[in-house]
Amino acid sequence: MARLEIKNREARWLWLGAQGLGATPTGRLDLPGLVERLGLVQLDTIQVVARAHHHILWSRNQNYREKQLDRLYHARQVFEHFTHDASILPMSLLPLWQRQFARMRGKIERSNWWGMTADNPEIAAVRDRIAADGPLCSADFEAEAPKSKEMWARPAHKKALDYLWYAGDLATCHRRGFTKMYDLGERVFPPCAALSEAAQVDGLHRAALDRMAFGTLGEVRKYWEATEVKEVKAWGETADVVPLRVQTADGGWYDAVGAADIEDRLAGLQRPSSRLRILNPFDPVIRDRVRLERLFGFDYRNEMFVPAAKRIWGYYVFPLLEGDRLVGRLEAKAFRAEDRLDVLRVWPEPGVKWQAARWAKLEAELERLARFVGVRALRWCCERGAARPR
Repeated sequence: MARLEIKNREARWLWLGAQGLGATPTGRLDLPGLVERLGLVQLDTIQVVARAHHHILWSRNQNYREKQLDRLYHARQVFEHFTHDASILPMSLLPLWQRQFARMRGKIERSNWWGMTADNPEIAAVRDRIAADGPLCSADFEAEAPKSKEMWARPAHKKALDYLWYAGDLATCHRRGFTKMYDLGERVFPPCAALSEAAQVDGLHRAALDRMAFGTLGEVRKYWEATEVKEVKAWGETADVVPLRVQTADGGWYDAVGAADIEDRLAGLQRPSSRLRILNPFDPVIRDRVRLERLFGFDYRNEMFVPAAKRIWGYYVFPLLEGDRLVGRLEAKAFRAEDRLDVLRVWPEPGVKWQAARWAKLEAELERLARFVGVRALRWCCERGAARPR
């Protein structure tokens, strides 16, 4: 079959539209539908401005507020587990996720992570305590503070909680602030259909491709990080997908596959909103750095764990999306106790002209972001309206 060719601009429009970044981020908020559409929302402890999961949701609909996510936990419309990292997932994925519970349990036991195996008495003790007492957090288990901060030096109850959570025996029933509350999986997860291993693999790959619109088989596998390379390769040989040639930002081409309805998506393609958005570093559109550079020509890396002297940009840098282009980077920090958001630095992308209208868009979005995180003042700590290359 001849490969359908998709030009770079079409590819960017497809990807942004599939990920909820095509339309203006206003209107009625359907939060369960938004989480369903994304498939996963990464959790992260860092709160420079807002925690990643809240920022990601707000970027797509600015009527979102942090407390609204709690309702989805209590209504059992979402669950938490490990994809490429700890993430929030729609409960509709639970039938496809049973193998991931088993995979993670197997990885822990085969590698003897933290000295935990199924017969470790601490595991039974932790599970029995939660079964008897109901939802608990790690702090509810008394333990002597470890002398080292290394993963293997953590208290035994924390290792047991992780083991049981990865295996699906415990689940996050809700959070208090960012504190994870654990309960028995059987009290959190609703009954779900028992699917064969093959059906789960097929379903995971289809679900990923649907949320991507198109991608290489490697990108499809990386969406959930819940299957193996050999599994996605075998799936690609038999699945009902459309072979594609996709143009890169620099004019090259690469082979990919598209969702079965890719031609209908192309026929209904709409130009993304010209709104300028401040994206989180853990946003699904940013997370796959290879795909990001391939489609947008945007070279990005997280530098939170890079020594300050070796950082190219900064500790926590937000990509700036305008329409279908990534036009710059921003470093900002919220000071809630002082009721303000500081703009530390702005870097326009090479070749992108930042005139008065674009700076005005950025300032308007910063003011909206400040309101979202609950601060009133916006302070510029760099020269406003001037390029700040490094």
